[in-house]
Amino acid sequence: MQRYFSETTCISGDDARHITRVMRQTIGDEIIVVMNDVAHICTITAIEDDVLVAPTGRIVASPEMPVAVTIACGLPKGDKLELIAQKGTELGMHTLLPFEAKRSIVKWDAKKGGKKTERLQKIAKEAAEQSHRTHIPAVKNPVSFKQLLAEVSTYDMVFIADEEEAKLTERVTFKQVLQAAEAKTMLLVFGPEGGIAREEAEALRAAGAKTMSLGPRILRAETAPLYALAAISYELE
Repeated sequence: MQRYFSETTCISGDDARHITRVMRQTIGDEIIVVMNDVAHICTITAIEDDVLVAPTGRIVASPEMPVAVTIACGLPKGDKLELIAQKGTELGMHTLLPFEAKRSIVKWDAKKGGKKTERLQKIAKEAAEQSHRTHIPAVKNPVSFKQLLAEVSTYDMVFIADEEEAKLTERVTFKQVLQAAEAKTMLLVFGPEGGIAREEAEALRAAGAKTMSLGPRILRAETAPLYALAAISYELE
């Protein structure tokens, strides 16, 4: 059953056109409409420019992870942020927070940044519909490292993906850390190409972050967040 996100029982814009022109649904058909993070099974009651629906009283169980995970990633090159937004949403990410890391080659263009964030948010919305989420991950505008550091205290647990940790012969695995964790909110920090700079890692640890090891192999900037989300899902779900 097709799923849409709406704040009310009136669906408009691209979603309304998708219902009528792509799915070719008619009055009396049922669709899933997510309102206030609850997935309602609804009946289509009217079709004009907008599509009106009425809840049937039946709801679909939430597929959300038991912990709200924010992915903070140093600005990567190319379209890697789009990949993280899409696949991260499918894997249960709650929020995407890009930041300007010391080793980020890409510089965020403030003039074009708004459109870039809108595109990333649209990608997250479409991925949330496809993966039957009840929450669309919020895609934030990039912040400075100093601003990211100030966010650390607002989370129950904060982890840094540090490639130097992967090189150690003895290390605490992410699985071991997760088994001991009791958190409702979690911030995972990943560097861009080249990883987190030493001074950034030290500043994060001084603020209360812990280092996580994602195994003995060095992962790409766009791979590490997805690996971590999959590990959290496996361990907690």
